Amino acid sequence: MALIGTVVALRTLYRPDSVVDGPTRAQAIDTLIARLDQHYVFPETARQIETLLRQRQHGGKYDAITNGEQFAARLTADMASVAHDLHMKVKFSPTRLRPGREVDAMPNATSKAVRDRNHGVDGVDHLSPAIGYLRITAFPPRSLVADRYASALDKLSDTSALVIDVRNNGGGDPESVALLISYFVDRPTRLNDIWSRDSGQTTQTWTEGKLDGKRYGGSKPVVILAGPGTASAGEDFTYTMQALKRATVIGERTWGGAHPIALYRLGDHFYAAIPHSRTISPITHTNWEGTGVAPDIGTPPADALAVAKDRLQRQLNAGLTLPVEK
Repeated sequence: MALIGTVVALRTLYRPDSVVDGPTRAQAIDTLIARLDQHYVFPETARQIETLLRQRQHGGKYDAITNGEQFAARLTADMASVAHDLHMKVKFSPTRLRPGREVDAMPNATSKAVRDRNHGVDGVDHLSPAIGYLRITAFPPRSLVADRYASALDKLSDTSALVIDVRNNGGGDPESVALLISYFVDRPTRLNDIWSRDSGQTTQTWTEGKLDGKRYGGSKPVVILAGPGTASAGEDFTYTMQALKRATVIGERTWGGAHPIALYRLGDHFYAAIPHSRTISPITHTNWEGTGVAPDIGTPPADALAVAKDRLQRQLNAGLTLPVEK
């Protein structure tokens, strides 16, 4: 899974009266620089970040920071001033991270969806007899959501048009994105390619041929609701469906983070989220990093559902199929 690293944390609490000392800060900075040099998707940018961090370290800019959360936030801000990469962060862990292992923690939205019995499939309904509604708030691992997707699409198979709501989708696993898109095409379809800095290789992502649920098909109108709360894998789904001209996107521009990450241990209580790969659309030859996904029809996210329902109903009344505005 491209967006999720491997995580282990011991239940050793970081004492409230403990402080982040000089050796701890130095270890975190040294390890962060090494991991960026080894894994960050843009090597030249990694070297620029190293230059900045060393300048500030040698200038004593971090010496007075003894709070773990504040130190992590400062390193994150310093990296962002160079890279402007929304996925790249340093985080503080109140539990001691096990030595010799990378961090095994998932992004917050995905973790919530894993704990949630719905696994991110938070709404399956009919807006009218002909228009279905599917709300996806995260893309947890494929093994957790395959049955949910199958059940949802079975329930919605009797509709003539569909609204998919990802306005509050914080991201997750690209494999689950590919699985969901598979329900909306009629033939094997190439999705996004992923270039890995670690391997130097590009992997193609394709839709799946055999599905557990009823295929919605490639001709019924689909609208996707999106906005600033649509992030990462949520943007992957929105961007790819839009690029395939398989859906009309209604709402506002999305968050703007496209690079898959892994989590790397920097010390006993610090770890970093570092983008190690780059998503590349074979259609647009780029991605949504830093720009977000622009809607086809701009409207405040709070109004997007009403706009979508009205648009689809008018299309169905006119006997139209799959009009995608570009």
